[in-house]
Amino acid sequence: MAPVRLDLTMRLIHALRLPDLPTLEVADAEPASDDVLRTVHDDAYLAAVRRASTELEPDPVRGLGTEDDPLFLGMHDAAARQVGGSVALAEAVWRHEIDHGVNVAGGMHHAQRGAAAGFCVYNDAAAAIRRLLDLGADRVAYVDLDAHHGDGVEAAFWEDPRVLTVSVHQDGRTLFPGTGYPGDVGAGRGEGTAVNVSLPPGTHGAEWLRAVDAVVPAVVREHRPDVIVSQHGCDAHGNDPLSHLDVDVDAQRTAQQWVHALAHELTGGRWLALGGGGYAVVDVVPLVWASLVAEAAHAPLTAGMPLPADWRAVALEVSEIEPARTLGSTEPVGWRPWKDGWDPADPVDRAVQATRKAVFPLLGLDPHHD
Repeated sequence: MAPVRLDLTMRLIHALRLPDLPTLEVADAEPASDDVLRTVHDDAYLAAVRRASTELEPDPVRGLGTEDDPLFLGMHDAAARQVGGSVALAEAVWRHEIDHGVNVAGGMHHAQRGAAAGFCVYNDAAAAIRRLLDLGADRVAYVDLDAHHGDGVEAAFWEDPRVLTVSVHQDGRTLFPGTGYPGDVGAGRGEGTAVNVSLPPGTHGAEWLRAVDAVVPAVVREHRPDVIVSQHGCDAHGNDPLSHLDVDVDAQRTAQQWVHALAHELTGGRWLALGGGGYAVVDVVPLVWASLVAEAAHAPLTAGMPLPADWRAVALEVSEIEPARTLGSTEPVGWRPWKDGWDPADPVDRAVQATRKAVFPLLGLDPHHD
C-alpha cells in the first residue's frame, strides 16, 4: 500500500495526457470531517486513530499497530482524505455536477465500524454510500471486484435493503479476510442484498469474466439502483503477490466497461469508481487504474497500446522493476457467457451456481434461467 502505487498511477495518467481531455478534471480532496467519519465509524475508534496518528500509540484490539495496519504519523489525515475524496465525488455524482467520479486512492473496503483491517483505516466506500443515502438515493448498488471479499462494506449494510453489495473474490477459505461465502446473503430486511461470488484459486481472466457476467448484471438490474459505486482493486491479477487468481489486465478492463455500461443503463450515468487492493505496483496497478480513469472520461485506452517511454523510465527508476511495455494485449478476451450453459464438473461454474442458487430466489430471480 505504499504511495508509489498512486504516484505511478498518476504519472501514467499524465503521461497519457488524460488530463488534457475536456471530459476529465483532476481535483483535490480534503480530509473528511469527524461528522462524516461518524456515519460509518465509532467515536472511540476515531479517537484511537487520532492517538495512533499523533502519538504512535498502538491499539491492536482496534487493528491499529498490526502487521496489516502499522502506525505512521498523519495516519488520521491520510485516511480521512481518502474518505473525503470519495464522499465529495459521491455528492457531485448525485447532484449531476459530474457524470462519473473516480478515486483511485479509495476503495478501503476492509475497515470496520470500530477497527482497521487489511491495510484499511477508514472505509471510504461505506461513507460514500451512506452519503448518497442521506442525499436521497433510494437504492445504491456496490460492486466489488477486488480479489479479497469486500467485508467492511457488506457489514455496514448487512440489514439495509437499500444497498446491494456484490463481491467477486477469491474463496475465503484460501485468502484474507476469510469471509464472503455464497450463503452470506444479508439479514432481516436486507436478506438477499448481500451477494458473494467466491471463486477458487487459479481462476483466470476468461473464467472470472464469466463469473461476473453470470451474477453482477442480473442482481444489479433487479435492484434498480439510483447510483452504482464500484471498487476496482486489481489484486486479482496473476502477478499480484497477495492473491491466487489469474485475471489479466484485459479482463479487468472489460469488467470496467461492463460496470460503466450498467451505470448508463440503470442510473442515468451516476457512477463512482474506486481503487482498492493491488500490489503489483508497476506492471498492473497503474495500467488498470489509468484505464479506469480513461473509461470514466469516455475516452477508453486502446488495448495493447505501447506505454509511454518516459513513464516506463520513471517506473523503472523508482521501482527497479521492469515495467510493462504495452497496455495488455491486442487480442480480445475470449470468454463464454453464462447463458450458453454451465458445467457442473467445472469448479468455477460450481462456485457461480452456488451463489445464484443462494441469492437469486431471494431477489425474485431464477437461478437456472435469469
